Amino acid sequence: MDKSGNHSEIKSSKAKHILVIRFSAMGDVAMTVPVLSVLIHTYPNLQVTVLTKNFFRPLFSHLPNVTIYEADLKGVHSGVLGLGTLATELRDEEIDAVADLHDVLRTNVLRSLFYFYGIPFKQIDKGRAEKKALTRDNDKEFKQLKSSHQRYADVFRELGFPLDLSEYSPPPKRKLLPTVQEIIGTKKQKYLGIAPFAQHDSKCYPEDLMEKVIAELSSQENLKIILFGGGNTEKEKLEHWEQKFPKVISVVGKLRFTEELSLISNLDVMLSMDSGNAHLAAIYGIPVISLWGVTHPYAGFRAFNQPMENCILPDLEQYPKIPTSIYGNKYPEGYEEVMRSIPPEKVIQKIKDILG
Repeated sequence: MDKSGNHSEIKSSKAKHILVIRFSAMGDVAMTVPVLSVLIHTYPNLQVTVLTKNFFRPLFSHLPNVTIYEADLKGVHSGVLGLGTLATELRDEEIDAVADLHDVLRTNVLRSLFYFYGIPFKQIDKGRAEKKALTRDNDKEFKQLKSSHQRYADVFRELGFPLDLSEYSPPPKRKLLPTVQEIIGTKKQKYLGIAPFAQHDSKCYPEDLMEKVIAELSSQENLKIILFGGGNTEKEKLEHWEQKFPKVISVVGKLRFTEELSLISNLDVMLSMDSGNAHLAAIYGIPVISLWGVTHPYAGFRAFNQPMENCILPDLEQYPKIPTSIYGNKYPEGYEEVMRSIPPEKVIQKIKDILG
């Protein structure tokens, strides 16, 4: 114990191998990367195993002492029996402590099993009550909540590993892989990434307005626009813009995730919705301009180290119930197209200001 009565140093000296649990969507997993980067640079003797989908492995490839353990939640690790198998496998990896950055039914089952094994297990505080207060219609408590990144960091503090997230240093740009260069060419211009889609329509900028943004910017000298998305529907829409406007390239369906990350790390600006691509770009310190619909940065999902002025919001006087939900899946009648209150000219000017 130190003079302040803090036991963290004692705890830290005991735990050598931490299991970090984070399933779910790409954006949620991407938000763990800056936190884990600070963790392993603050505690260089620590070994970290991340329990997640194998698809996300490239996100962590630049971090020393960090390995991925694949959770086969639809196969051998499905159901309670499968989670029992998973807990036994992880115990045999000589895990000393567990940081649950998810807190869902599956991880609560794992918590019980690790408790049986005598392994310390700390969970994220999602701040459900304060998020409910932020999103309710009446008596809304409209204030900035703790960021998801800090909520992740708090879990490690509880395990005896306090972190200062201001110490984060983005990794260097990745080398553009050959497949990327075949599609994009060598970098002779500034790269603007645009990721115009999100999981819910309420978080997507209207396509006719986004087309105006792309039309204006595609006429700029020394600028190449790269479109990101996923799935056949998005692929078709982005290929339409690729064919319609000069210096616009869609990479949907053309790159593996590792190749896409190498490209994102070389962007000059990313224009994104409140979605995963914002968090991918933020890992590399790329300026992110984010467009918000019925969600709001106050809920804690703003991209890491991105200033509030880069978050472009709807007209909150016209739509005072924003945020209507944390994830954009709920909104009252009349809030279907709140993003139409964001003029394309405002988006274009913000991009030009950052590109200089």
